[in-house]
Amino acid sequence: MTRSIRGSRRAAVLLPGIAAAAGLLLSGCGAGQISETANKVPSIQGVNLQAGNGAYGVRSVLVGYPGVEGYRAGDDAVLNAVFYNDSPNPVTVTVTSSDAAEVVLTTVRAATSPSPTGSPSPTASPSPEESPEGSPSPEGSPSPSPTGSPATEPARIVIPPLSYVQLNTEGERVLQLLGLNKTRHAGENITLTFDFGGGDTITSLAPIAVPLTPAPPPSPIVERHTEYEGEGSH
Repeated sequence: MTRSIRGSRRAAVLLPGIAAAAGLLLSGCGAGQISETANKVPSIQGVNLQAGNGAYGVRSVLVGYPGVEGYRAGDDAVLNAVFYNDSPNPVTVTVTSSDAAEVVLTTVRAATSPSPTGSPSPTASPSPEESPEGSPSPEGSPSPSPTGSPATEPARIVIPPLSYVQLNTEGERVLQLLGLNKTRHAGENITLTFDFGGGDTITSLAPIAVPLTPAPPPSPIVERHTEYEGEGSH
């Protein structure tokens, strides 16, 4: 009777100890996995820059993908960037590059003119009697372009206080590098300078985008052999 009581007491003492050791092992493994995952940073194209002791910033600076053949000397390129202003005053940033002839801000707007009611007014086609002699027919006349001619200006971007300005290929305003000075390929860098005024200037390398998916393989060459009727037949 005494032995069974002692044995049960010893088992009662050992079981909590085993459970605690198992808990420590599991927590140790879990902690290692969590910390390892937390240290991994996803690879995102583009660079992030700061100026003015963190008051100004340029993020996701990336030159557009040039295609498989890359940019040739004299080509133009699109520059994607997001400009931040964490100060209480507006600021103007000027963008230049030593690797291009000029950096400009291009604006493209619709060419349709609104009617007094607010909707674009269509242009009436003249009747055959009203058409002047020798003028092309309505069927042969070119249709108007949905967008107007782009307007370019020096790359000076005004950022409101405590706000940001995003410029990329999806918006109406696009930053462009005009006249690259030499051949460039995906994965290489282009030098850019961002001047916020007051001595707050950043000069950095901006990467040229690489494709997110590999280029498709070339189509296989299929050789076909033809013969005239009766040739080769017996």
